[in-house]
Amino acid sequence: MTQTTANTEETADEALGTADISRVMELLPHRYPMLLIDRIRDMDGCESAVGVKNVTINDPFFQGHFPGHPVMPGVMIVEAMAQTAGALVINSMGGDASDKVVYFMAIEKAKFRKIVVPGDQLELHVSKQQNRRAVWKFRGIAKVDGAVVAEADFVAMIRDMSEG
Repeated sequence: MTQTTANTEETADEALGTADISRVMELLPHRYPMLLIDRIRDMDGCESAVGVKNVTINDPFFQGHFPGHPVMPGVMIVEAMAQTAGALVINSMGGDASDKVVYFMAIEKAKFRKIVVPGDQLELHVSKQQNRRAVWKFRGIAKVDGAVVAEADFVAMIRDMSEG
């Protein structure tokens, strides 16, 4: 009986997808300096995922935010959550994203709890709240070392690039 349980757990873990940086770049049109996620893990269809951003002093926003006291801007944390959600949606569609783009429609209930600094590994937990056709609503919670640093609800639209 123990063997069956172990196999069931293994199967459940295997069902959750991952995306390394190469796959992330296939899913999103973003590039340096605006690509803000390094990896995605625990992708569950179009329901949820965890994006990973390794925060380094080389991130370009630290030059001006703030010199001598580098703090990751909250808006960049929300953007990283949205990129994680966008990649999740595109991945769940089964195709590549060469003709898809994700547009922000709304950011709601954004709260910033702790600062994020170089050396932190930001985990971007996103979960789908609802979707209707091309419009998707997500809840995002950003964590560093298990502590919540930011959270927000956001709405995005997935469109073909040709539709502008």
